[in-house]
Amino acid sequence: MKTRPLNVPLRNACTLAILTTLMGSCGTVDPVESSDRNNPDTLLGGEILLDGSSTVFPVSEAMAEEFQKLHPGVRINVGISGTGGGFRKFCADETDITGASRPITPSEIELCQENGVEFIELPIAMDGLSIVVNPDNDFAQCLTLAELKMMWEPAAQGSVMSWRQIRPDFPDGPLGLYAPGVDSGTYDYFMETIGTDGESRGDFTASEDDNVLVQGVANNLYGLAFFGFAYYEQNQDRLKLVAIDDGNGNCIEPSPETIADDTYNHFSRPEFIYVKKAVADRPEVKEFVEFYLDFDNKFLIKEAGYVPLPEAAITKALERFHKGEVGSEFK
Repeated sequence: MKTRPLNVPLRNACTLAILTTLMGSCGTVDPVESSDRNNPDTLLGGEILLDGSSTVFPVSEAMAEEFQKLHPGVRINVGISGTGGGFRKFCADETDITGASRPITPSEIELCQENGVEFIELPIAMDGLSIVVNPDNDFAQCLTLAELKMMWEPAAQGSVMSWRQIRPDFPDGPLGLYAPGVDSGTYDYFMETIGTDGESRGDFTASEDDNVLVQGVANNLYGLAFFGFAYYEQNQDRLKLVAIDDGNGNCIEPSPETIADDTYNHFSRPEFIYVKKAVADRPEVKEFVEFYLDFDNKFLIKEAGYVPLPEAAITKALERFHKGEVGSEFK
């Protein structure tokens, strides 16, 4: 069971409207020149160590693959340690860039400070955390935050074991719960949103590999899991989305449209990369981050299953990177 409380109020930064406000009004910034995909640059070399969130991984992997086609001399290693595990490596000065599905926490900022690691925080996309069930599940079509809390809170362990305990008209089938591990920012975000103060029952199947969670639910009629929208999109023939009550009796499913306009209000959230300031001026790192933020490459974000940020927000993030502005706007 995870017992440590979160050190940051995640809900204060996880809607598109608040994201735009926190990023501020856009100044002017020189546009990034789009690389010519037909003329690879063989002169640029070096290595970039990138780790972190499994949710951000599909975007980073796609960006790295396309960038290395243009710059075959650059090697980019993309790992998956989860948001928390990624921050521990990043703040220990072991990686250059880390992906995160939540903002950095005060305790992680303190760890970075202890090791002399300054960072540049860059939002890169929007995601809608998705709750999924087995495709043959014909009863759990819409759930409330209170019902999700009833399933997942610490007091549910050994006590709330059946779907019927969640709602009387549900079948008396055993709850099969699957979730990212406790190092995951997705785990943190979900628990904070449903109101368990960052804690959960311990008797669930945990994995930092979201494909393991997909497999678990796909093979369990009474299974339920949560992860980023991209993993649902990649496996929608094996899973079914659960709509979430928006608090006004409206059942809303995540989609590119409901995530972008924040109709899917409880579980829409920004995704981030954090760049170590000490390496930001290295040519290969600078080129890669500019490529990552290039609005012309938003198709890679869409292909990965996420929602691109508005051009104004991306322009502001690029300005922040060029100025080398350190610290978090989302703490």
